[in-house]
Amino acid sequence: MIYGYGLLLLVLILVGLAVFISSVAYRNPQKPHRRTPAEYDIPFTEVYIPTNNQRHLYGWWIPAQNPGSEPPPTLVLVHGWGRNVARMLGFIRELHPQGYNLLAFDARSHGSSDYDGTATMVKFAEDICAAIDYLVLLPNIDPEQIGVIGLSIGGSSAIYAASLDSRIKCVVTMGAFAHPGDIIRIEFKKRHIPYFPLVWLMILYIQLRIGKSFNKIAPENVIPNIPARIFIIHGEDDLIVPLEHGQRLYAAGDPRRVRFWQVPGKGHSDCPDHPEFWQKVSAFLEEAFEMEEE
Repeated sequence: MIYGYGLLLLVLILVGLAVFISSVAYRNPQKPHRRTPAEYDIPFTEVYIPTNNQRHLYGWWIPAQNPGSEPPPTLVLVHGWGRNVARMLGFIRELHPQGYNLLAFDARSHGSSDYDGTATMVKFAEDICAAIDYLVLLPNIDPEQIGVIGLSIGGSSAIYAASLDSRIKCVVTMGAFAHPGDIIRIEFKKRHIPYFPLVWLMILYIQLRIGKSFNKIAPENVIPNIPARIFIIHGEDDLIVPLEHGQRLYAAGDPRRVRFWQVPGKGHSDCPDHPEFWQKVSAFLEEAFEMEEE
């Protein structure tokens, strides 16, 4: 009997530690932006996008300059973990002159958006879908010409969102992970925390908290059935999300719809510095939207 109580106490302590580690390790910083598109003389409007749980996302709406008679394609720009809309300024600077409508936003619990507990890949994906719900109500929007560009967890979430929302016609990711459980294992291995039992319990707790199995939402498991065209970009020297994840995503996708670029000499966040980056991204987007029109 004493042994049984001792074992139960040990389990409770381990579960408590797992919950504590999860809440501390994945408490993302919420820092508002300090820069805006105005520094590039790009006009923008601050917008507040409702989510499905009565929260609001802060964002920048940047309509295309000199649109033609037909509505131009629209791109949703999604930052990574702990970042905000300012992370997407380089994309805004490059893509705005190309004639796209652009919407960049802070995910929940990031930047100037409402706080909503610890951020997750599922919440990021829900926010992407909320942004599209907002977009399709605006004038001069073609609902058949919407794409998403996501960085890191924003990219993984964009893939998951595309598996839920057929309005997403193309996706560009940079440094996306293939499976959330694997990323958690990698992070705690760096900290010399053994997988069993603490990390195992933490992963179990997170899945219970979000109400979804990691295997069900893992980008590499949903990508095979996504009709959207996807461009996976991954730095070969990425120390945050190993290159293997980009390779796994590409291997799991339909080769008719998914392409992959292993960026030489680049890491997790500096792929846009490669001299061929914008040429490749622009060519993919142009091709993807042209094919959608056919």
